[in-house]
Amino acid sequence: MTRDVVVRDHPEMSRYEAVVDGGGAFLAYERHPAAIVFVHTEVPESLRGQGIASQLAKTALEAARSAGVRVVARCPFVRAYLRKHPDAAETIESL
Repeated sequence: MTRDVVVRDHPEMSRYEAVVDGGGAFLAYERHPAAIVFVHTEVPESLRGQGIASQLAKTALEAARSAGVRVVARCPFVRAYLRKHPDAAETIESL
């Protein structure tokens, strides 16, 4: 089941966050001048299987594309997302 999730970038904490049903999920990153490195996705067990991690990855990748920065996917979930959504990978300058 995929739900509509609002994802926000919190650059002061170097992560994208989604708050759902009182629980928080996030995608942590490291920002460099010409690149963003996605390092870890965390979704509480009670929220898993609802498409929240996918929404985090989609939003973060779209923001990277819009900013024109190189993407480095160290996070296993983001790597899997890119394999599952090759159209998203095509829009990224470099992995």
